[in-house]
Amino acid sequence: MSFELHPQLAKDTTIIGHFPLCVALLHKDNAVPWVILVPKRANLKELHHLPMQEQQQFLLESQAVSQALEATFQPEKLNLGALGNMVPQLHIHHIARFQDDVAWPGPVWGNTKGEFRSEEEQAALLTRIGNVLSLSKLFTRA
Repeated sequence: MSFELHPQLAKDTTIIGHFPLCVALLHKDNAVPWVILVPKRANLKELHHLPMQEQQQFLLESQAVSQALEATFQPEKLNLGALGNMVPQLHIHHIARFQDDVAWPGPVWGNTKGEFRSEEEQAALLTRIGNVLSLSKLFTRA
């Protein structure tokens, strides 16, 4: 079976580009800069189900996303999380957090207004993050 992005992730995000293991997605929620990494493996629910070499590759890709979010937005904190209660496909959230964001200091899940950015705002943010990620030799733009 080949990799397919879960329909909910496809609805809520825009593809930024690809790493060797993961597709990088920009969440459309306008509350915070929010990148999601999804390993391009079919029927994968848990990170520890990947072979060790791919777990290590994921860490390299996660580091590139975290560094890009830090460099671009200078957040107070980066939140990483893998819930998967609503979307079982393995996906890891990388969220830039700020003391003045709508959900601070709590988690973003269930604590934002659920409003999406305009297409123009999403495209501008996609460009900003994509430009920084493009500095990584691992990353290819969509």
